Amino acid sequence: MEAPELLRLWVLAAVALGGSRAALPDHRVLPDDRVSSKTGAIFVHKLERELFQEAFLTGREDDGVATPITFQAHLRDHPDLPRWLRYIQRDPHQSGYLYGCPTATELGTHTIEVLAYNRHTYETVAQRLIVTVIPAPGGEPPYQGEFLVGNRNVEELLPVATRNIFLQATAGVWEWDDLHIINITSALDRGGRVPLPIEGRKEGVYVKVGSWGTFSPCLVAAASPESRFRCSLGQQPLASCYDTFAPHFTIRWCNLTLVSPTCPPPHPMKHPHPLLTITPLQLQVWPNPTTPGPVWGSGVLEEGGDFQPPTDAPPQDLLPGYLVTLLVPLAVAMLLCLLLGHLMCCRREGVQKRDLETSDIQLVHHTTIHSDTEELRHMASSRDGPRPLSTLPMFNVRTGQRINPMPTPSDGARVPLLPP
Repeated sequence: MEAPELLRLWVLAAVALGGSRAALPDHRVLPDDRVSSKTGAIFVHKLERELFQEAFLTGREDDGVATPITFQAHLRDHPDLPRWLRYIQRDPHQSGYLYGCPTATELGTHTIEVLAYNRHTYETVAQRLIVTVIPAPGGEPPYQGEFLVGNRNVEELLPVATRNIFLQATAGVWEWDDLHIINITSALDRGGRVPLPIEGRKEGVYVKVGSWGTFSPCLVAAASPESRFRCSLGQQPLASCYDTFAPHFTIRWCNLTLVSPTCPPPHPMKHPHPLLTITPLQLQVWPNPTTPGPVWGSGVLEEGGDFQPPTDAPPQDLLPGYLVTLLVPLAVAMLLCLLLGHLMCCRREGVQKRDLETSDIQLVHHTTIHSDTEELRHMASSRDGPRPLSTLPMFNVRTGQRINPMPTPSDGARVPLLPP
């Protein structure tokens, strides 16, 4: 394509794009929303549909039907969210959630840009969410337990009321009341399978709860090696306490994970649950040894430094590999050739053996066919010979008179084949 034609196409595309943008509804921007989050605790921010729906120019629901709204969120000047933050919206007619657990490396201010789309009118409303991550006053709790809730999806556990109900049920099993949720993760993010589209089937949610109080004997028994062995056999784990999660939450006790320090923490213990009495029990979990990772440099050589290329690889003896690669296929090919030659040359019956095993009638029949074939070939080679008897007509095609196909010599000379 020539340059003038390409330039003309670019100009037309720019004009068409400008016209389409002018036809779109106006883009509105809501005031910034500033929130704070602590390290070691769950952060949940609900994207209210009603707030963005009122900001649209159309503004209201039509005939009582909720307007489908889709949210998109990303870190400012980045295409995706921070690694500690996740987004979930199950349906365009439901609100969206931003949730996650910031760590000590995430301290500071994070600006999240949220864009809401009206799926009917294609209007857009933007809002900036400014999240300030501050360190927790007492640090992360030393005792942490992770529960797998099998009958819930992740967005069902994010509302504040549901989280409070879960903490109350956890306090009945943990036997301490200073609990708080550290993180909530969907089972799909942990390698779980998508459930079948059957009513009542849920994805499952991992809920990590932390406390300054030690684990109860019930939790220790549920996470003991005996319980793990029973779970491997398909049996229920050991649990001596009453399951206070039922009937709201179905806990998969075989997936219970407990993490505790090797020594008691210096933080003062709070009072236990007022309605329960416990026996203090320390659960020691040895930390897994960690392999130090590589230390990344700046990527720039220091002043006066020389680049040291990697040393050459030591010479290797490639002869054995070459011989194996070359000789093994040749040996296999030779064996196949010998086998094929034996079958084709050494296993033949021969004409004499075949004739001895064949009956005399079949041999005579075969000889007759062979002699007739030779006769036909000889007659075809010389066209001057007499016509074969099988080709003579038996009747006159005009008069219908029948004629002897094998007349006597006297009759054959007098009777014409076709009357005049």
